[in-house]
Amino acid sequence: MPASYSSYSLYESPRRFPWLWACMAILAGVLQAWSLAWPWQTDGFPGRYGQPLWWLQILSLAVLPAALTRVQRAWHGVLIGWIFACAWLCATFWWLFISMHTYGGLPAPLAVLAVFALAAFLALYYAAVCGLFVAWRGERLAGAVLLFAALWLLAELARGQWWTGFPWGAGGYAHVDGPLAGLAPWIGVYGIGAVASAGAMWLAGLRGAHAARWPGYVALVVVAVVVGLAQRLPQASVAATPNPPVSVALLQGNISQGEKFQASSGIPMALAWYAQQLQQSQADMVIAPETAIPVLLQQTPHGYWQDLQQRFASGQQAALIGVPLGDFEQGYTNSMLGLVPGSAEAYRYDKHHLVPFGEFIPPMFRWFTDLMQIPLGDFNRGGMSQPSLGWAGERWAPNICYEDLFGEELASRFVDSAQSPTILVNASNIAWFGNSIAIDQHLQISRMRSLELARPMIRATNTGATAVIDRDGRVQQALPHQSRGVLLAQVQGVDATPTWFAQWAGRWGLWPLWGLGLLVLLLAWMRPRQRRG
Repeated sequence: MPASYSSYSLYESPRRFPWLWACMAILAGVLQAWSLAWPWQTDGFPGRYGQPLWWLQILSLAVLPAALTRVQRAWHGVLIGWIFACAWLCATFWWLFISMHTYGGLPAPLAVLAVFALAAFLALYYAAVCGLFVAWRGERLAGAVLLFAALWLLAELARGQWWTGFPWGAGGYAHVDGPLAGLAPWIGVYGIGAVASAGAMWLAGLRGAHAARWPGYVALVVVAVVVGLAQRLPQASVAATPNPPVSVALLQGNISQGEKFQASSGIPMALAWYAQQLQQSQADMVIAPETAIPVLLQQTPHGYWQDLQQRFASGQQAALIGVPLGDFEQGYTNSMLGLVPGSAEAYRYDKHHLVPFGEFIPPMFRWFTDLMQIPLGDFNRGGMSQPSLGWAGERWAPNICYEDLFGEELASRFVDSAQSPTILVNASNIAWFGNSIAIDQHLQISRMRSLELARPMIRATNTGATAVIDRDGRVQQALPHQSRGVLLAQVQGVDATPTWFAQWAGRWGLWPLWGLGLLVLLLAWMRPRQRRG
């Protein structure tokens, strides 16, 4: 065994699988999920807004390399990594069960199996990198830290991009309130996750007598310097004065997913309530959430859409409204329509990044979606860099629900800095997942996008979290979850040079991070193999 990883009595012979560490990996994986949004915290804003716990993310992740440094067989590392990741991901998006069973009609055993199968598949990325870590970690703690951070970065990137990507719950989101949050405008959520994983590896390596060796003290100094700089980086990233305030009205209809598409209840309720609020609001911009109008425009009552168009045809107010568009021949889109005075045609934004199974059907999985009762479940894809809506001196850039998980795609709108968004708008319907932690998790994701891009994000949702987030990722105002209401607020857009993250991710996507991670991996592979005692 390498000297840098001398073991405690918990270490088991490499000939046997370390079951105790496997059990600890399960617990640590669950805690990793809870670090994104602690499920029992109820203080703060109205309703239940679970807060992220950055320190819990690092501590729980540290259990994984602590286990990996106590085994010598790569397949042991593969299995421990898979167990940790599977527990983490199941505890992160267990609420998919609600959408598939409660609202999709899938039998409960199949819904449970589907959630586990998704987590088990995505966990393979982490299993693979844990196996490589055991095989290539070497004897020096500093090298192991660099290798583990690079491997973790590659696993997170693969989960976030391969097979259309499902990055929900990436470790970096837990740091939206932590000392590493200042790194977001520079390296984004995946970069933060890599730095956090390096810290977790340091904690795992600095144990026993080795904590007294000089590399440990150097590590503590480096961490302190990075944290200190990170707390000052937000002020250096965007040197600009916010624009004058603009009044917004964010509509939260709170229509149950079980009723939302019912012709006898949810549809007339939604049409009536949203029309009333759109007609009566006096805000500069009124925003209704994803599929606020739950039917195609040609299916609305006679004169319904024409009345809304007439309402915003003149005056000093505009609106963004979520509505499905299209027909059987041309296909359907999940869209936002903007009504602006003096414009002959409505502004249109079509959702680009669609949800697998919910909004498009992957090849060979038609049989699975046929088991569920999901309306309008096969949409066409919009373009990635669609123009913003210009109004009241601001450039309003919509994104719909799941799209704000992909910061690199939102960053593509900042390539032309003269036309870059000044306000980000997320329209969502999380009612598919009931009153679950998914609402809180999605709020933290939106907050990270504000940090990365240094722009305010305003969120109009069906059941929560309807909120106003400033350019520093702080929630300024919010409505309670699972309530019907209108959030009236003042928003200050930011018209400034895009952040470094927006500039490099907008041009090259996440390839710079891929390149950095692969470079470290290549160096580890080229390093002469050393005999392990």
